[in-house]
Amino acid sequence: MMDFYVLLGLQHGASDAEIKRAYRRLARRFHPDINPGDRTAEQRFRQILAAYETLIDPQRRHRYDLGFAPDPQDEGSRASGFEGFDFSTRGSDHSGTFGDLVAEVLSERDSRRPASPEPGADLHQDLQLEFEEAFRGTQRTVTVTRREVCRTCLGAGRTRTDGVACLTCQGTGAVRSVRGHMIFSKPCPSCGGSGQQRPRLCEPCGGTGHETRSESVKVRIPAGISDAERVRVAAKGNAGVRGGRPGDLYITVHVSPHAFYTREGDDLHIVVPIAIHEAALGARIEIPTPDGPARVRVPPGTQSGQRFRLRERGAPSTRDGRRGDLVVEVRLMLPRLLDERSKELLREFGRINGETVRDHLAPAADTRHRDSESPR
Repeated sequence: MMDFYVLLGLQHGASDAEIKRAYRRLARRFHPDINPGDRTAEQRFRQILAAYETLIDPQRRHRYDLGFAPDPQDEGSRASGFEGFDFSTRGSDHSGTFGDLVAEVLSERDSRRPASPEPGADLHQDLQLEFEEAFRGTQRTVTVTRREVCRTCLGAGRTRTDGVACLTCQGTGAVRSVRGHMIFSKPCPSCGGSGQQRPRLCEPCGGTGHETRSESVKVRIPAGISDAERVRVAAKGNAGVRGGRPGDLYITVHVSPHAFYTREGDDLHIVVPIAIHEAALGARIEIPTPDGPARVRVPPGTQSGQRFRLRERGAPSTRDGRRGDLVVEVRLMLPRLLDERSKELLREFGRINGETVRDHLAPAADTRHRDSESPR
């Protein structure tokens, strides 16, 4: 059984409005009143109706999405023909859709005015990139399965029969019958009096005018693209209807985390450890950047958590190509093991620099001490 979503030319997750639009479009083409005597069109319409009734009903659609086959009882009333259809009401939330559709079909049959072109549906894919690929930009090839114009009927949905004589009347447009000595002539029922074969539904595409094909598409990823950004590839979505423009292909990019860079906008952030003596005395430390190693001056008395900014060493912008900054945050790293000589030097440093680093907390500490000594 054909996928109901593919049958209606929809993506999984299509809204009710999209399902109704697809149903209207296909029913206009395959309804039996539009194609009298065409058994292929009649069968196609039954399939379209079954797909629509399944996907428009929330409970039946949920069961279908879970992989359960449609309930045969739901389609039993459609199996024997179209005589039982109530074209005015359907007794459900989409009754207006069906009644309006029949009115439109009958109107189109009488007027025979060509419908306007409709654009094709957009397609969406995900693409995983490494941090370096997103930073530098790259080109990837993705495989896209999309609906394209049928190569047999060129999107018409019917076979061309121009100049092919009707087999019933041999091209005369009339059939004769003899009753006694009298000869009667009437328009040929097969060709309607035109003398030529009527167009039939295209078998390769089932009359839809489209066929599903897979294609390898090259996608250029701009430098500096960030996680969850989208890349648009024009005209690589589904083909349009009745000459409408094709949809687009949208690639959503997912960027893998880097070992030590994090990104905020176009700025890159990195945390770099520094030793006690480097923070106290100052130093020039080497850090990695996307463009290679760079040296950063750490002034004497640098505090843990202090930040330094390297201009235009961040990620390039996908809008104008300008680069963000590289923000370097230093973190004080204490030695894990100290020998006795090192400990003695630190004790001596403490005696020489006897000021406390918690002076700003003294007023609050004094208040808490007085409160704890006050009688209750």
